[in-house]
This record gives sequence, structure tokens and C-alpha cells, in this order.
Amino acid sequence: MPNPAFDAVFFDFGGVILTSPFEAFNVLEAARGLPADTIRRINATDPDSNAWARFERSEIDLDGFDAAFAAEAAALGIELRGRDVVAVIHGALRPEMVEALRRVKRHYRTACLTNNVNDAGAGAAYETEIGAVMAEFEAVIESRRVGVRKPDPRFYAMACEIMAVDPARVVYLDDLGVNLKPAKAMGMHTIKVTAAVQALSDLEAILDLKLR
Repeated sequence: MPNPAFDAVFFDFGGVILTSPFEAFNVLEAARGLPADTIRRINATDPDSNAWARFERSEIDLDGFDAAFAAEAAALGIELRGRDVVAVIHGALRPEMVEALRRVKRHYRTACLTNNVNDAGAGAAYETEIGAVMAEFEAVIESRRVGVRKPDPRFYAMACEIMAVDPARVVYLDDLGVNLKPAKAMGMHTIKVTAAVQALSDLEAILDLKLR
């Protein structure tokens, strides 16, 4: 019998349903002879107002992001264009997480909470594949569409309002601790995803539900 203490499960997309973009960033950094996590370092500077944050809120377009990110990198003595980063952010689907989503939705309401960007570089086949998975969710809350991004508490409040659920009756999975803190503060039960196997084990234990 699934755990009756919860009504909904919220999933991040990149790093949870998809492999983490940070893995792709590390490959790009290695190819350019840059230290590991250089891109994360750039994005950690002024995290609420930098190029990445503004791009995820659709305050700037791809051209604007390309130039702004390059300027931020240059300020740190790094040569890297924003377009080069966007070109590698498309993670691969984790089939086991997609299957888990399908099993979860038989018993609980589901929503996707994702910080994302307006980008046409993924390719039609990839977009079709991703679109099919997105359609599995009852609701999808995207930063680029709503103009708010995680970890802004308004993002989580918006998700709960759209889904008409009490945060205390929600399980939320994300791969970034900074994104989990506001959700936990609202009362959600949070799972930090470090790997698919770990995430599935933790979610199975919480929901008392077989997901694989």
C-alpha cells in the first residue's frame, strides 16, 4: 500500500530524469584545458543576477546570454562563450527514472519543476523524446516560462498552487542542495539525487512503493 502521508511527487528534470549537465560541463572543460567545474564557478558568481540566471528567467535571449556569459568568464580570466556551454547542456534520459515516474503517477500526482532555457540547439529527435517524457507529468513548471527560477521560494509556492497540494504532503527530488533547501523549509520531504539507483532506493523507502 503506497504511503498515504503524501499526495504528490515533484521531480527536477536535469540531474534527476536526465543525466546531470555538470557531467557534460566537465567534458567541455577538459576539452578546453580548463579546470574541472570552471562553468559552475562562473555560474556561482552573482547567482541570482548573472547571465545564467537571467537566461533561465528568459530575461535575455541566446545571443544575449552568449555575450554576457563570455564577459563573466573573461572577468575571471577565462575564455569561454555562452553558446559553447548551451551546446552541451542536453543530458541523456535515464530510462529507470522515466519508469519510476510512470509507476509513481499511478498512485500520486506528479509535477516537473525545472530551471531551463530557450534553446533551439537540441535537435528535433531529442526534443520529441524529451517532450514525450514531459507529457507524463500532470504539470510542468519551467523557469523560462514563469519568469522565476529555483531556488526562489516563489517557484515552489507556484508549483504547490498549480497542483493544489499542501507542501507537507509533497516529496521533492533535486540534484542540487541549494534547490532543496527552500522546498524543505516549506515542509516538503526532500531527496537529494546523486545517482539514479540512490534516488530510486530513497523514493521507494519513502513511498513504500516498488519503482523498478
